[in-house]
Amino acid sequence: MTPEMRAVAERILTDEVPAKVAAMGESNDLGFVIIHPGDGGVSILVQWWVQGSVLCQHFHRQLYGAAAPLETATRPAIGCVWELAIIDAEREAWCRTMMQADPEPERYLAMRLVEGAV
Repeated sequence: MTPEMRAVAERILTDEVPAKVAAMGESNDLGFVIIHPGDGGVSILVQWWVQGSVLCQHFHRQLYGAAAPLETATRPAIGCVWELAIIDAEREAWCRTMMQADPEPERYLAMRLVEGAV
């Protein structure tokens, strides 16, 4: 991951995602970001939890050297096998820490995968 990729992810988090979270409603105020530099471009997946057990996603995919991201609304991609492994680890962490009588958001955050772990 380059500093430029991180800057794009931070811009997406501040400029694009808050309106989507608000529009969906019932946010648990927790989520995660995947920045995946692939062979042909970078994918940035912003995920957030709502309604106690539903995962929402904002997907940004941009080919290297392209002026604009790919249109993701009409492309049915969810993620590649490596991104899905991270999503599954997050799902498991969510089930272990938040799907109980006394949710533990701090424990959920402590269970996060570190950069480059998958």
